[in-house]
Amino acid sequence: MAQRRARKRSADPERSLRTRFSGIVQMDEDMHYNKVEDVVGSHVEDAVTFWAQSISRNKDIMKIGCSLSEVCPHANSVFGNLDPKKIYGGLFSEDKCWYRCKVLKIISDEKCLVRYIDYGNTEILNRSDIVEIPLDLQFSSVAKKYRLWGLQIPSGQEVTQFDQGRTFLGSLIFEKEIKMRIKATYQDGTVIAQAEYGSVDIGEEVAKKGFAEKCKLTSSTNTCEEKKSDPGQLVLRNLKSPIPSWGHRSNQSAFTRPKGRLSGRMTLDLKNENDAGNHVTFPKENLAVGDFNLGSNVSLAKIKQDQKLIEENERLKTEKEVLLESYKVLESKVEQTAQELQQEKATTMDLTKHLESILKTHVGTRMENLAAKVEILKEIRRVNISVRFGNDLSDAMQVLDEECFTTPASLPELERIWAEYSLAQENIQTCENVSEGNILIAKRNEVQQKLNMAVEVFILEVDELPLNKRLKTLQDLSTSLEAVYGQAKEGTNSEETLKKFYDWKCDKREEFTNVRSETEVSLQRLVAWFQNTVKAFDLSVEESRTSEDTISSLDEILEKTESSVCKELEISLVEQGDADKEIILNTYSQVLQKIRSEERLIAAIQSKYEDSIEEKLNSLVQKWFPELPLLYPEIGLLKYMNSGGLLTMSLERDLLDAEPMKELSSKRPLVCSEVNGQIILLKGYSVDVDTEARVIQRAAAYHRAWRKAKEESGLLPLIFLFLCKSDPMAYLMVPYYPRANLSAVQASVPLTSEEALKVMKGVAQGLHTLHKADIIHGSLHQNNVFALNREQGIVGDFDFTKSVSQRASVNMVIGDLSLISPELKMGKPASPSSDLYAYGCLLLWLSVQNQKFETNEDGIPKVDQFHLDHNVKSLLYSLIYCRSSMTAEQVLNAECFLVPKGKSTPNPEKDTEYTQYKEKEELKMENLDKYKEKTRNDEANSD
Repeated sequence: MAQRRARKRSADPERSLRTRFSGIVQMDEDMHYNKVEDVVGSHVEDAVTFWAQSISRNKDIMKIGCSLSEVCPHANSVFGNLDPKKIYGGLFSEDKCWYRCKVLKIISDEKCLVRYIDYGNTEILNRSDIVEIPLDLQFSSVAKKYRLWGLQIPSGQEVTQFDQGRTFLGSLIFEKEIKMRIKATYQDGTVIAQAEYGSVDIGEEVAKKGFAEKCKLTSSTNTCEEKKSDPGQLVLRNLKSPIPSWGHRSNQSAFTRPKGRLSGRMTLDLKNENDAGNHVTFPKENLAVGDFNLGSNVSLAKIKQDQKLIEENERLKTEKEVLLESYKVLESKVEQTAQELQQEKATTMDLTKHLESILKTHVGTRMENLAAKVEILKEIRRVNISVRFGNDLSDAMQVLDEECFTTPASLPELERIWAEYSLAQENIQTCENVSEGNILIAKRNEVQQKLNMAVEVFILEVDELPLNKRLKTLQDLSTSLEAVYGQAKEGTNSEETLKKFYDWKCDKREEFTNVRSETEVSLQRLVAWFQNTVKAFDLSVEESRTSEDTISSLDEILEKTESSVCKELEISLVEQGDADKEIILNTYSQVLQKIRSEERLIAAIQSKYEDSIEEKLNSLVQKWFPELPLLYPEIGLLKYMNSGGLLTMSLERDLLDAEPMKELSSKRPLVCSEVNGQIILLKGYSVDVDTEARVIQRAAAYHRAWRKAKEESGLLPLIFLFLCKSDPMAYLMVPYYPRANLSAVQASVPLTSEEALKVMKGVAQGLHTLHKADIIHGSLHQNNVFALNREQGIVGDFDFTKSVSQRASVNMVIGDLSLISPELKMGKPASPSSDLYAYGCLLLWLSVQNQKFETNEDGIPKVDQFHLDHNVKSLLYSLIYCRSSMTAEQVLNAECFLVPKGKSTPNPEKDTEYTQYKEKEELKMENLDKYKEKTRNDEANSD
C-alpha cells in the first residue's frame, strides 16, 4: 500500500518540480486516533486554538526561507484577480522578510488579507508586497491549526478575558515543544488534539483559569465540531466585534510573528549580507530533540514565571513607547520655543528701530497732535453743548413755569352750573306729573339763565387767552425734545426727579467750568513758554538766559496742557454714563408729561369754549330771536344748529367744478373737486322729508365725535353737508385721498408688518372715538379704511341714510373671509363687538398678506395656521374668538401697538416702490388738473 502511494507520488507531474526538496515529506491527512506528534507553537488565535509546526519539518522551513529570499525580491507583484487556493510570496511587515502566504480576503483594490501558511498568522498587505512564486514552492503548509480537545470558548466572553486567555495559552505553547495526541480532524484541516507540555495538560490549565469550558464529546469526530466558515471570513470576523484584531494590538507580535525554529544561540547565514534577499537566521541542520524537550520536571511555577516575564516585557515595551512619545513632545516644544524666541527677538529689534525713529521726531509729533486737539476743542467751543448738560430741558421747564396756563377762574363755576342744568333737564324728562313738571321747567329756566351768564363770562375770559399760540408753542417744544430724546418713560410726576436733575446739572456745570479754566491756564503757560523761548534763541537780545531756565519746564508744561485738553475733549465728546442718561431721561419724561397735561387742559378749554359758543347761539335764537328760523327758513338756521355747524346753505352742487368718479362707486353720485386748495369728494345721497332729518342727525353725531379730538380722532373728517335745492339729494363733502384705502394699497404696494400695525392702531383709535360717542360703525371694511402716507390709519364715514342694522346687514368679504361677525349672522343687533370682529379680520388680512384663509364650521378664520408675531396673534385671538369683554380702548393698549418710536426697521425696497407709486398718482392728479383747466377754457371760449 505504501509503495503504491510512493509510485503514485512519483507519477505526479508536480512531483518532478520538487526534486530540489526531496527531503520534504507531506503528512498524510488520515491521522490515527491518539497518534502523538511533537510540535512547536508558532501562532495563537484564542484560548483553545493555535498553530504549530512539526519538529520533523524544521529543515523544510530553512530551505523555504532560503528559496524565497532568492526568488521573491526579483519576482513580479500580483496583478488582476488573486486565486485563494494559490500560494504567493508575502513580505512580512515586521522583519521585512519573505514568507509563503495565501490570500484570505480582498479588502480593497490595494489591500489583501493573507495568512502565512508556514506559521499560521495573518496580516493585511498591499498588493505590491505580494509576489508570484514558482511551482516548486507550491506545496502544503508546514504549520497546522490545532484545537484543544474537549474545550470551547464560553459564549458571551468579554474582550478582556479573551485577551487574557490568548496570552495565557501563548505562555504555555509559544516556541515550546508540545506533544499533541490527535483525537479528530475538522473538514477544514483543523486538528483536534490533547496538548501536553512536559507533565502539564495544557487544556486542563486553560480550563482551570476559566478561559475555556468543556464541551460534551461523542464518538463522532464531528460532534464537537463548531460551525466553520472560510478562513478569510473567520479572520475578518476577528477584526470586528466582539473579538479584537490581533494584527492591530500592541502585543500582537508576541505569539504571531513568523520566524525560523532555532535554538536561540546559533545562526546560519545562507546569504551574503550585501545580498538583496532575506537576512534570516536558521537553526542547525540536525536539530536535537533535546533542545526543545525541557524534561518531565517542568512545573506550573516555571510556566507562570515565563508568563510573568512575557507580561513584564510587554509592560516595558509600553513604557518605552510612552517615554519615546514624551521625548517627541518635549522635542517639539523645544523647537517651538526656539522659534518663538527667534520671533520675539526679531519683534524686539523692530520695536527698537521704531522707537529710535520716533525719538527723532518725538517733539514735532507731540506738538502736532496737541495742535490738532486744540483745533477740535475750538470747534467744540463754538458749538453749543447745552444738550449734554440738559440746558434744553431747563429752558423747556422755564417756558412751562413762566407761561403756564391754569384753569380759567370761570370754568369750575361753568361746569357746576352746566351739571345742574343737565340734571334739571333729566328731571323734566323723567317727570310724569304735569304740575310737578311745570315747577321743574321753571327751575330749569332759572338754571338756564345762570348758565347763559356763566357762558358769557367764560367766553369773555377765554377770548383774552392766547390758546392757539400757547398750543403751538407746546407742540413745537415737544417736537424738538422728542427729536433729541426719543421715546419718553411712563411714570408719575415727581418733584424729586426735578430736584435731582438740578443738582446733577449744577455739579456737571461746575466740573466743566473747572476743566475749561484749567485748559485755558495750561494753554496760557504754553504760550508764555514759547515767547520766552523766542528770546533765548534770538541773537539780537543781549539779556543772557541759561538753557535750564528756558527749556527745563517744557515737558511739565506739555504734559499738563495735553492732560487738560484731553479731559475737556472727553467731557465734551465721550458718551454719557448710564446714571447721567437715567437722570436726563427721567427729567425729559417729566417735562413731556407737563407739556401733555397743559395740552389736554387747552383742548378741554377749547372744547368747552365751542360748546359755550353753541349754547350762546341757541340761547340767542331761542330767547332773543326765536323768530329767526320761522322768518328765514331758507337760511336753515335750525338745521345748522342741529347739525353741530356741519350743514351749510351757501353751497350748491352746480357751484363746484366737479369731475364724476364713477370708478369709485356705481350706487350713488360721486364727484371730485377742489375747495380752498384741497381735493375733496362729494358723496350724494337720495333723501326725502323723512330721511333728511335722520341724515342730518347721524352726520352731526359723527361730526361731534370727530370734533372732540379732530386729527387725533382716527376718523375721516366731514367738511360740509348741504342739501340740493333742485333735487332731493344731500351731498356730504369729505377729503379725497386717492388710492389710499386698504384695498388699493394692498393691491399696489402692500404694507409691511410695521406699517400695518401703525395703520391699524389709527383705525382702533377711530373705533374708540365712535364707540365712546355711542356710535356703531357697522360697515368697517377694506374700502373705507384709509392708510395716509402708509402710517396713519383713519376710519371712513358710512352711509348716513341707513340705520346701523341696515349697514350691518350688508355682507362684506375680504378674499375668502367674511367680515360679518357670528352674532350678526345669527340675527343679533350690531354692537361694538361686531365692529371689533371686522377690525380683527382686517388686521389678520394685513398680517398674512395674500395667503389663503381656512375657517371653522362657523366661518371664523383659523389664526393658528399662520406664523405671526406673538403679540399680534394674542390680539387676534381676543378680537376674533374672545370678543365679549374686548373694547377698542383695550385694543389701543395692546402689546403689539406699544412700539417705541424710531424702532421700526426701514425697508428701502418698499420705500422705493411706494415713492414710484406716489409719483404716478401725482402725475395722474396733474393730468386731471390740466383736463379741468382745458375744459374751463373751452367753456369760456364758447361763451
